[in-house]
Amino acid sequence: MQDSSPTAHPHEPHAEGLASRLNWLRAGVLGANDGIVSTAGLVVGVAATTNDPHTILTAGVAGLVAGAISMAAGEYVSVSTQRDSERALLAKERRELADDPAAELAELIGIYEAKGLSPATARTVAEELTAHDAFTAHAEAELKLDPDELTNPWAAAISSAIAFTCGALLPLLAIVLPPVQWRVPVTFAAVLIALAVTGSVSARLGGSHRGRAVVRVVIGGALAMAVTYAIGSLTDTLAG
Repeated sequence: MQDSSPTAHPHEPHAEGLASRLNWLRAGVLGANDGIVSTAGLVVGVAATTNDPHTILTAGVAGLVAGAISMAAGEYVSVSTQRDSERALLAKERRELADDPAAELAELIGIYEAKGLSPATARTVAEELTAHDAFTAHAEAELKLDPDELTNPWAAAISSAIAFTCGALLPLLAIVLPPVQWRVPVTFAAVLIALAVTGSVSARLGGSHRGRAVVRVVIGGALAMAVTYAIGSLTDTLAG
């Protein structure tokens, strides 16, 4: 007999906090990758025009601060909009349950029949779930929402800002610490290695193909740095 308890497959993401975990993960991975790539592109482009470490550092810090604020604000607005939509849907569902519980029960029965349960079993399941917690049962079955686990805009914003800052620090340090002739090569190498790591980690946590994820982020980062370096060199040539 198979064990159907919640601990039978602890490696599978059945925890109640899955939505919150995925929200933090999404914001964190996007923030880190964006911090690495955008800051690397900025400092590499500036390094192509000047060897002055103060100028490069100033540009990098400005890009880090602006990027972290931008990422946090964007995540907050985006997730707040999503949360408002979720709340509106839940409020509508609560009203429908209060106005016509019989129709809502019939709807819940239909949902479980569509999932493959027999009419009798679907009715039994729907009635028992309704008796236990009608609102949660309908929210999860109809809306695919857990009323206790709505997306958190502040968590997403803070996570994104911290991740962006951590990611941005790597190319910033890589460009200012080495000798002049090694600045750009060291930054390229450090950034591509970091992107490979973040791509691999995000793929592992998300259960997707690791190789494809790594290739995507590494190629994107390399392209961004190559383009900004070329633009910086061209600008320096034209200015000279």
